[in-house]
Amino acid sequence: MSLPKQVKIVEVGPRDGLQNEKQFIEAKDKITLVNMLTDSGLSYIECASFVSPKWVPQMATSSDVMQGIAKSANATYAALTPNMKGYQAAIDAGAKEVAIFAAASESFSQKNINCSIEDSIERFAPIMAAAKADGIKVRGYVSCVLGCPYEGDIDVEKVAQVSELLFNMGCYEVSLGDTIGVGTPAKVTAMLDAVAKKVPLDKLAVHFHDTYGQALANIYAALQQGVNVIDSAIAGLGGCPYAKGASGNVATEDVLYMLNGLNIQTNVDMDKLLEAGWFISDLLQRKPISKVSNAMRAKLDN
Repeated sequence: MSLPKQVKIVEVGPRDGLQNEKQFIEAKDKITLVNMLTDSGLSYIECASFVSPKWVPQMATSSDVMQGIAKSANATYAALTPNMKGYQAAIDAGAKEVAIFAAASESFSQKNINCSIEDSIERFAPIMAAAKADGIKVRGYVSCVLGCPYEGDIDVEKVAQVSELLFNMGCYEVSLGDTIGVGTPAKVTAMLDAVAKKVPLDKLAVHFHDTYGQALANIYAALQQGVNVIDSAIAGLGGCPYAKGASGNVATEDVLYMLNGLNIQTNVDMDKLLEAGWFISDLLQRKPISKVSNAMRAKLDN
């Protein structure tokens, strides 16, 4: 199967990547990071999460970040909104697009948001209605599409069912997340085959963590299926607090390097992307979890 000629990279580092960092990151530093990511040419950046600071202290600065970034007309700046209170706060802060999240695993749904999958979908109905009235686009996430820390393997039909529910509610795109990074290319292909029967392929994105080093291979498998939207995080930031040992999202630098090598257009500048990764990694006082980033820095240092 032929590969897509163009891919949209959805940068989730400022939200999904930073939300579980123990070291508090000031709003001004998050703003600098988002501005650097914008300058690299990324057209979609998930900047914030309007959740209770009690549960996710790192996201307490979300309003400041959304209001402080230098917005480009060529980019979308989105926020995660788990409930109506979060949705309204995001809109008040200037968000033009929001995201909601469900799980393909009942156990994960209970542990993560304290309700069943069915109840979680029902909770989103008011957000979808408000977003429609406000002219706000909504992106949907499905977590644990290739495995769950509590249930193990997940039936692909369950993934398809939850994806269809989000799509039918009005989510213009559904991002399929391998939350604990256990997927392999064959599993990705089988899962996408099932979901594509319920949701058009051009309305799907993939969101892979790299716990077992399979993320790039899994992305390649998704590209072969026709998926052309990929979630990733600068410097490989992130992880899952509910999944022991789960490493971060696949690194945006590594994804871009692979896409460049496949002659797939992204309109993202690698040099500027690397600078953004080094900025946040230096702030966190650790090396990026990106082989490309570390190799390029070593090359420059020599």
